[in-house]
Amino acid sequence: MLSIPLPFLVGIVFALALYHSLKGVDVPGSRRYFIAFVVLYAAQGLVVGLHFGYGITALAPVQPVTASVMPPLAFLAFQSLSGGGRSAPWRHLAAPLCVGASVLFVPILVDPLLLVIFLFYGVALWRLIRSEGSDLMVEASLQRMRPALRAARMTAALMLFFAVSDAALSVYTTFNGRDDIPLVLTAINIVVLVVTGIYYFAPEAAESPLPNGKAPEANPQDERLVQRATEALDRDGLYRDENLSLAKLARKAGVPARDLSVAINRATGLNISQFVNRRRIAEACLLLRETRRPATVIMFDVGFSTKSNFNREFRRVTGMSPRQWRSGSKSIADPGNIGLDVPVANKQLGAVKP
Repeated sequence: MLSIPLPFLVGIVFALALYHSLKGVDVPGSRRYFIAFVVLYAAQGLVVGLHFGYGITALAPVQPVTASVMPPLAFLAFQSLSGGGRSAPWRHLAAPLCVGASVLFVPILVDPLLLVIFLFYGVALWRLIRSEGSDLMVEASLQRMRPALRAARMTAALMLFFAVSDAALSVYTTFNGRDDIPLVLTAINIVVLVVTGIYYFAPEAAESPLPNGKAPEANPQDERLVQRATEALDRDGLYRDENLSLAKLARKAGVPARDLSVAINRATGLNISQFVNRRRIAEACLLLRETRRPATVIMFDVGFSTKSNFNREFRRVTGMSPRQWRSGSKSIADPGNIGLDVPVANKQLGAVKP
C-alpha cells in the first residue's frame, strides 16, 4: 500500500505556513516568486520522498537542480517585500545552472555547490532581515509586516539548517555508505516539521511602543515628517485602506519609507502600524459614539480586516473595549490621555465626549 512520503508532507505543511503568513501580500514581483517557491518546495519534497522512499532513482539528477532553485526564489521574494535594491533576477540563474552542469559533468561537486548556495542565500536573507524592526517589510500591508518578517526569518533559518544538515549527511555517507539516508532524511524532515509547527502555532508577540513615549532625540524635521504622514493618511481616507503599507504611505507623503518610519518612532514613540492604527481607532471611536452601526461594520470601514486585531488595537489605544466605549461606561477627560494626538482625530474626539 502506497503511503505519502514524509518529505512531501513536510513540504505541504511548510508551504501552507508560508501562505498563511503572506496571504494578502500582493506586491508586484513578489507574488510570482512566492508562488514558485512554495510550489517548488512541495514538489521537492515529493521528489525526495519518491527517490529515497520508493527507490525511483531516475529522479536523482533532478533533485539537486530543483533544490538549487529554491534559495534564490526565496531571497528574491522577500527582497521585493523589503523595498531594498533589486538585483537582476537573471543573475540568480547561476545557481541552478552550475548545479545542472555539475550533475552532468562533475557529480562530485554537486554537494559542495548546494552547500555554498544554501549558505550564501541563507546568510543573504538573514542580513536582509536581521534588524529587530518589523518595518523591514515595507511593501507588505501593515497588518502583514510582522508575519512576513517572521516567515522570512524562518525561511533563512531553514536554509542554513539545510546547508549544515546536507553537509553532515554528505560526510556521513562518505564514511558509512548510503544505507541510512532514508532514516537521516526522516529525522531532518521531522525537525523541519517541528520548527514549522512551532512557528505556525506560537502566538505572535504583541507590538510595543518605544519606551518612554516620545524619544528625546526627536527633532523638528521628525515633526515635519510626521505631519506630512498625518496629512497623507487623511487625504482621501488613505488610513481606511486595509492593504496600506509603509511604502504606500511614504510615497503619498513624499518621504523615503525608512526615513518616515524612523521619524515616527522618534517623534511619537510608536511604530508605523501603531501610528496608523491610532488614526483608525480615532475614527472608530467617533463612529461608535455618533452612529448605531455594528462594531464589525465600523471595523472594516476604518481599515481593519480582523476582529481580533481591531479589538486588540482599540483596547491598546483607549484602554477599553469598543462596547465599553460605546456604552460610555468610562469617561475620558482629555483625548490625549488615550494617545490620540493626531490633529484631525483630536478634533473629532474632542466633540464627542464619552
